[in-house]
Amino acid sequence: MTNETPSGESGEKKKEEDIIEKCIGPFGRWQIWVCCLAGIAKFPTSWHMMSIIFLAPPIKTSCVDSNVTDLCSNECPGIEYDTTIFSSTITTEWHLVCDKKYLVSVSQSVLMLGILLGSVLFGYLSDRFGRHKPMVFAIALQSMAGLVAAFSPWFFLFVIMRFLAAVATAGTLLISFVLLMEVVGTKYRMILGCLSHIPYFVGHASMVAISYSLRDWREFQIAISAPTIILLVYFWILPESPRWQLSVGKKEQAIYTLQKAAAYNKLPVENIERDVTADLQKRTVNNVEKKKGNLLDLVKTRIILTYTLLMCVCWLVSGFCYYGANQYVGQLGGDIFLNVALSALIQLPSNFFACWSATVWGRRKTLMFAYTIASMALGGMSFLPKDPSWLKPAFACLGIFGITLSFVTIYTYSIELFPTFIRNAGMGVTSMFARVGSMLAPFAATWGGGADNWLPPTIFSVACTVASLVCLKLPETLGKDLPETVEDTERLEMKKIKK
Repeated sequence: MTNETPSGESGEKKKEEDIIEKCIGPFGRWQIWVCCLAGIAKFPTSWHMMSIIFLAPPIKTSCVDSNVTDLCSNECPGIEYDTTIFSSTITTEWHLVCDKKYLVSVSQSVLMLGILLGSVLFGYLSDRFGRHKPMVFAIALQSMAGLVAAFSPWFFLFVIMRFLAAVATAGTLLISFVLLMEVVGTKYRMILGCLSHIPYFVGHASMVAISYSLRDWREFQIAISAPTIILLVYFWILPESPRWQLSVGKKEQAIYTLQKAAAYNKLPVENIERDVTADLQKRTVNNVEKKKGNLLDLVKTRIILTYTLLMCVCWLVSGFCYYGANQYVGQLGGDIFLNVALSALIQLPSNFFACWSATVWGRRKTLMFAYTIASMALGGMSFLPKDPSWLKPAFACLGIFGITLSFVTIYTYSIELFPTFIRNAGMGVTSMFARVGSMLAPFAATWGGGADNWLPPTIFSVACTVASLVCLKLPETLGKDLPETVEDTERLEMKKIKK
């Protein structure tokens, strides 16, 4: 660790022990159980978010009449599709070529819109009604909407169902991560926050195997939707967050959850009720109000508003450059199955690097480093020659490494900046801007005429530079307890000023 632990804070009063950590320990069998549940739920989310790659892959087309070269002209009596690699896609199903080709992009933009709205919706729902019920609802909606999309006879219905599945996917991603962060101890938070992304990356890579085995888009869509039905057992086995229960005044429920968790961790339970009562009384004496948060709480104080705006910029740039860079690299050509597998697996080293750097350098320096590496690599692509052919992909991989590093870090960083009663709302609103960026990314990636043009990587590079500078205004959260109140968050700013 670093010198930002309590014992190393010169002149400061020793910080109080976190009540959750005091009752159930920083990390034990119960937290491992929650980690497993969160990871399993996250595994299929990448299938829905990245499935368009195999639902509408590049496919060769030609006119039925070989004498007609322009298949989009009125002289062409019909279009013939090359089914050598994929027997059926949404492109061949609904003839999304020529003047309908743009509908493929529209369907993906609508999906990202669903992710955007889902982040806000489920951020609000989980702050209002807890982590358990909204999580189960998101799992059910994700599976049902995905299956309906697989059997859809109309493109319009297919798009609507994918939109609903995306709303649910955003909820699953958000709630599973927040729940995990709220039950583990401070010193394990960053490491587990980084490792929690591995199921997403592995799920992304496993999608290649699914598509390789099932070349029909309907079979593929069923395969990525049906397994989620099993996760409905979460209704009975997924615990509620005791931190949320305490933050909204549900004392008895919180005590029950903590006693059950402590017993599972083989820790004493007889003093939990006394400790929780004493903690709540202390907060009452200090005029700490237990309330349910809403979106307006994000703009009521200068510090919270500032952090919200800064994190919105960071999330926007991460989403914009991640999806934009991947699309830009995809234009370089190559085997689709190999390309998708490598684009997923290249993110694993970035994930492990984040586990080390964020606990040694701190969250802010790691985020700045991530944006700087991405800016240099993507910007460098603008000046590289065409030969050797591997040079641009190598720089692109380095850029994706940096952007993935920013994504892994920013998740935990955002969690640690917002107080408990508006944590999900804050995460929902700020992460929403990553979806705004992802909807803008396709336009930037193709702006100026394709992969050999210098403009797209330059745009991504400039965006990363701006995000790196924005990080200078953020406080360091390494070694700090999760803030429970606005006052706790404001103390982070005061410590930053002192340093």
